[in-house]
Amino acid sequence: MISDRKLEHLLICENYDVEFKNKTTGFEDVELIHNVLPEIDKNEIDLSTSVFGKKLDSPLFITAITGGHPVAKNINKQLAIVADEKNIALGVGSQRAACEYPELEDTYTVVRDNAPDCLLVGNIGAPQLNLAEKAIEILDADILAIHLNPLQESIQPEGDLDARGYNGLISQITDAVNIPVLAKETGCGISAESAEMLVKSGIDFIDIEGAGGTSWAAVETYRAEDKYLGELFWDWGIPTAVSTVEVTNAVNVPVISSGGIRSGLEAAKAIALGADAVGMALPFLKNSNSQDHLIDFINKFNDSLRLAMFLVGANSIEELKQSKIVICGKTREWLNERGINTQNYSRR
Repeated sequence: MISDRKLEHLLICENYDVEFKNKTTGFEDVELIHNVLPEIDKNEIDLSTSVFGKKLDSPLFITAITGGHPVAKNINKQLAIVADEKNIALGVGSQRAACEYPELEDTYTVVRDNAPDCLLVGNIGAPQLNLAEKAIEILDADILAIHLNPLQESIQPEGDLDARGYNGLISQITDAVNIPVLAKETGCGISAESAEMLVKSGIDFIDIEGAGGTSWAAVETYRAEDKYLGELFWDWGIPTAVSTVEVTNAVNVPVISSGGIRSGLEAAKAIALGADAVGMALPFLKNSNSQDHLIDFINKFNDSLRLAMFLVGANSIEELKQSKIVICGKTREWLNERGINTQNYSRR
């Protein structure tokens, strides 16, 4: 049953090593240029950003984590209370469970009940056109996410391996709903070419969810009887820093950089690479047993982001996007091979 799978995913992510082993996000190859004369007041730096008409106090998204099991209800409640208090965006896990099993709806409705003013992101799969309106209604969502997870489906024992017609289904979903639609990966990143196809299909927002953080091949490996494929493809994907550059260079829609980001410093690098916002999931799940821990984590994130902005002389998120950065190592090699001139970032 879907509900049992949701619980297994939660327990595995909480208790096992599910992060990439030998592939990193690439942010270690990205250096912000220190400004010894920032000429701004650190205490007046503005972290706020606007997303489809809603002003947020920070560019931080709590990206899709859970729902669809009674245990998930309390996690979503804690996340919703904190997201509403800190005025940041919050996404939920796939809503298929609630759409097909009404008794599980409260594991999602609890979010809006406790976050009346929060920017909420719903979540369905590309094949679930018939669930789109129901998912939006259950969550009272501001944005609907379509998750794309071919690797996870390939490793998952009960995975759907027929990905034919996804572009057409995405186009039908974007035509059918009256709120913005976001496309998101689940830890393997999105290439420039895929981003262009998604935007042509009507996508308004892209969450790249690149490689270097949680590996869903790893999560499904723990569930699979035959672990060969999961272990072989554990580190598959486009590193987050690379995917951020590829997508922001390819399309002109808002982009969330996520996948292994763990601090405001890494977030600052992602925004300087072109992202409009940043997302995290696993750190929030690890801290979801305590509102105080969640608040402390968000405060530390904001403080480290603000310090990075101060040290480059950026007074706002828009100014941070124009900061000079140097891209080195494997990340530069990858981007150069893909036809992107990394010197454009250091000579702004």
